[in-house]
Amino acid sequence: MGDAIAILDFGSQYTQLIARQVRQAHVYCELFPWDTPPKDVLKLEPRGFILSGGPSSVYAPTAPDLPAYVLEQGVPVLGICYGMQLLVHRLGGRVVPATRREYGAAALKVVRRGDPLLGNLGAQHLKVWMSHGDRIEALPRGFEILARSANSPIAAMGDQEQGLYGLQFHPEVAHTDQGGEILRRFALGICGCTPDWTPAAFIARAVAGLRKQVRANRAVCGLSGGVDSAVTATLVHRAVGDQLTCIFVNTGLMRRGEPEQVARTFQERLGIRLVSVDATAEFLEALEGVIDPEQKRRIIGERFIRVFEREARGLGEARFLAQGTLYPDVIESRGPERRAAARIKTHHNVGGLPEHMSFELIEPLRYLFKDEVREVGERLGLPEEVVWRQPFPGPGLAVRIIGEVTWGRLEMLRAADAILLQELRAARLLREGTQQAFAVLLPVRSVGVMGDERTYQHVVAVRAITTDDFMTADWARLDPELLARISNRIVNEVSGVNRVVYDITSKPPATIEWE
Repeated sequence: MGDAIAILDFGSQYTQLIARQVRQAHVYCELFPWDTPPKDVLKLEPRGFILSGGPSSVYAPTAPDLPAYVLEQGVPVLGICYGMQLLVHRLGGRVVPATRREYGAAALKVVRRGDPLLGNLGAQHLKVWMSHGDRIEALPRGFEILARSANSPIAAMGDQEQGLYGLQFHPEVAHTDQGGEILRRFALGICGCTPDWTPAAFIARAVAGLRKQVRANRAVCGLSGGVDSAVTATLVHRAVGDQLTCIFVNTGLMRRGEPEQVARTFQERLGIRLVSVDATAEFLEALEGVIDPEQKRRIIGERFIRVFEREARGLGEARFLAQGTLYPDVIESRGPERRAAARIKTHHNVGGLPEHMSFELIEPLRYLFKDEVREVGERLGLPEEVVWRQPFPGPGLAVRIIGEVTWGRLEMLRAADAILLQELRAARLLREGTQQAFAVLLPVRSVGVMGDERTYQHVVAVRAITTDDFMTADWARLDPELLARISNRIVNEVSGVNRVVYDITSKPPATIEWE
């Protein structure tokens, strides 16, 4: 992987953002729970460590401790929030409860202008994001104050000789001015990492690794139409060519034109062997009468597995199964149980394949974030409509139809959704102005007047959101004229719809999807 940074997670909600910022500096990094066995972390041969924030107080008896091996490596260390306090606590300084807690935006004054981490950022005062209830009262020997805020006399510290630094604020969040630059300085300037984590370098390593793993064997890959499975399939195909066969299961629950787009892209443009199965009737029969969203997900997941299993058996001797697992999936699956989040709903994706299927897994994207997957997809030459496809739940339109799923309701929603996406694309808002947008068919009817006649027809809700990470989201402030055009077209062009409403709820309290 080249030079790398190890990030130890002490329970912060922002830890993945640290990794994304370091990766954007073209430096490879991995996340590890703080109590990961040392050998598993050190096999990365890290050029530096970053210690994340966390909810604990370092002086509490059960607080996570700083693993001894971190300081024993003699490489630079950056502590963020709890990570900074942990360095202070371990190295002989003093951390105490703050008389005033500090949450949210704060003004940071840089007091050490020549420092390699914070010095010469172009401004002596920075807006930063704080989130802590403890404060540092005394620094360890050898450290000096780099910055302060009104409520934190020691808001940043450093021991330049040892390469040890601490930030009381969170540089990884968008609310902090030049946070990405601060992390880039640590990774490149202080740790001395070479910025060689690029899409081209990743593709070269991934293709070489896949060839070595698959050798002369055959592989299968399930295509969903989304960017993750598309990039996975393209990488594997680049490595092993016609030893790969892709299986596309048309559930009947996709957006307008997407099944045809999958076939066109992979068979005609990329030359990948594709088995396409139209299982629409099977899925609609299984969903008949079902209105509960969790039950919909279970039915669709189980049916998908059965169809994929049936088609894969027909291919005979395939040994490997390629899946588009991403790094956030890996992080969540290995995280300690104490940090397990409450289930909001069954995962959007259709689900894993059954363990008894006799395949060996290949997951070439398992260390990539979504933005990195898109960059790799562009480098591989995938069409823009695939790389920048709007996020789409695994159960498809079934969870955007509130209530029973029927063919007529699917066609109605497909038509409304297509109009929404057409108008957003024409306004150049599909990538920049909105990160996700879709239509929802509601289980209610409303009275209207069309052509001097009373109508009693369906209601469509439009949802458009802006977000940096999909963990939180806000509703997009679309131009009222654009909303009027979208509403007018849906009511006039989609038979059975006489009212359009716009969802102006953020996440939280709502989720992005309605079901």
